[in-house]
Amino acid sequence: MFGGECMKFALITGASGGIGRSTALTLAKKGWNLYLHYHSDRDGIEDLMTEITNLGVEAIPIQADLTQPEQVQSIIDSIFRIDAIVYASGVAGWGLFQDQSELEMDRMINIHVKSPMLLIQGLLPNLLKNKGNIVIVSSIWGQIGGACEVIYSTVKGAQLSFVKALAKETAPSGVRINSVAPGAVATNMMESFSEEDLLQVSDEIPMGRLANSKEIASSICFLLSDDASYITGQTLAVNGGWHT
Repeated sequence: MFGGECMKFALITGASGGIGRSTALTLAKKGWNLYLHYHSDRDGIEDLMTEITNLGVEAIPIQADLTQPEQVQSIIDSIFRIDAIVYASGVAGWGLFQDQSELEMDRMINIHVKSPMLLIQGLLPNLLKNKGNIVIVSSIWGQIGGACEVIYSTVKGAQLSFVKALAKETAPSGVRINSVAPGAVATNMMESFSEEDLLQVSDEIPMGRLANSKEIASSICFLLSDDASYITGQTLAVNGGWHT
């Protein structure tokens, strides 16, 4: 069973974003109760909570700015039971590496590397007790690197190494950790691209289009499910054949 026969709780960070929101709704339909982390989009979270509670499960909002690692503890302190973590928080950044400031490096490292490490470390005792699961939303650029996205590629690659290493450490205790590496996804993160740019990206993808957030959510939910009970330390590439 995915979660209907007992009360299961999942934390989704970045739940107001495209992938986080779709993941929350998909899990809620499968009977999961949810902690919904957000940074600033309170209206978006309230709308999401309404949809989720209408499905008959519990939704608990938690606010924190994960570019500030000291705020991670407020999330940990808000959680009383945890069976799964989906780390979907992230920010993108574009530009030549030589033009990037140290402040931008710190921001990217904090939200993509330090905050998830602190969060998972703090919640790991609960996850070990419940033999829970973790999925981190990384990126195709963490696998292959991207020009003008050097810092983003670096921190996303660090996430993949973290998953590989921690999976070996927690597997004997029954805790699985995996990642998904989306390619281009039609979410707010792509809003800075022009229509011409998006068409050019689509032309580079063998399937000829961007992914939608539900397709990424389905992959996340698969990795959390019993259907993936022997999968850990892996990265599931969801990119339409862009990188194989």
